Amino acid sequence: MPISKCNNLGAVNCRSGKLASDEAAKPNRLLEIGFAFRKSKILLSAVELDVFTALNNGPADCDALAERVQIHRRGARDFFDALVSLRLLNRDAAGRYSNAPDCDRYLNRHSADFVGGLFRHLNGRMYGIWGRLSAALCSGLPQSGALGDEGYDALYANQATLDEFVQAMSASSLLPARAIAVGFPWHKYASFFDVGTAQGCVPVEIARVNPHLTGGGFDLPAVERSFTAYVSPRGLGDRLKFRGGDFLKDDLPSAGVLIMGRILHNWSLETKRLLLDKAYRALPPGGALIVYDPMRDEARTNSDALLAGLTMLLETREGFEYTANECRSWMKEAGFIEMQLLPLEAGYLAVIGHKQEHR
Repeated sequence: MPISKCNNLGAVNCRSGKLASDEAAKPNRLLEIGFAFRKSKILLSAVELDVFTALNNGPADCDALAERVQIHRRGARDFFDALVSLRLLNRDAAGRYSNAPDCDRYLNRHSADFVGGLFRHLNGRMYGIWGRLSAALCSGLPQSGALGDEGYDALYANQATLDEFVQAMSASSLLPARAIAVGFPWHKYASFFDVGTAQGCVPVEIARVNPHLTGGGFDLPAVERSFTAYVSPRGLGDRLKFRGGDFLKDDLPSAGVLIMGRILHNWSLETKRLLLDKAYRALPPGGALIVYDPMRDEARTNSDALLAGLTMLLETREGFEYTANECRSWMKEAGFIEMQLLPLEAGYLAVIGHKQEHR
């Protein structure tokens, strides 16, 4: 008797296998990735136009919302309904729009958790830079203009550019800063300084939770006005001070704890080691250094960290992302001991190293 290629059970399996094969052969996944920029731009434009802030005082219909954010009626309904389809806005039975809970919390300017500065930065700066990825991959050169060619001094030479950049740094620092504020044993220390502080979001979040601490932020002198304008209204001007300087040329401030958040990944390996050496020298015996970045995993499967690495290609001449193990090895070379890992929010990971106490 000839053997059938598929018995009854086998026939089901064969059909299942064929269906799975047919599904895998469809271009749906590729199309979703290829068109993903449209969803991103919908969100970025909504932040740029302050749609979420416009809904702070309650729901609005299409005409009223279009009037509030000053857009033409022709595209308004499709724009707002696209935001609904992406679950960024809600729409009730009367056709009135309101903010989704997460958008109301993080993208409404009236919220204490507002991080819209980051999305404005992505829209105004990074969206265009990422459009030149192919050129960066072919040349190995940054595509970011002043920052890539001349460093932060050139980027900060324009006040409007400086303001946008430091606001974006505050927005992207907010969640990891809050995690550090509660996840690190601050009761063991009396002082700290945030290196490359921008507006001072990190020291503000740490000082708010730990009232016994004093310290501040270290950055280029051009940033001082932005730091003061951010820190003083939050009632922390007496505890948090600004220290101006260039961490590539000047000594770092001395404090019980130093923080380098999203700093090391901007630089070459040589400069990474230089900064870690400087931090070690600036710390007193028993002091600690907290380094955090969107670190790569050893298997190189974390797409967010890999995309962050490509951002370094686009933004800097020699910067690159790295693994926690690499960071620990560099810190050990600098003299740090008892390294620990502290997972943070928003895809960041911190490596903590300690300077040995005198015996």
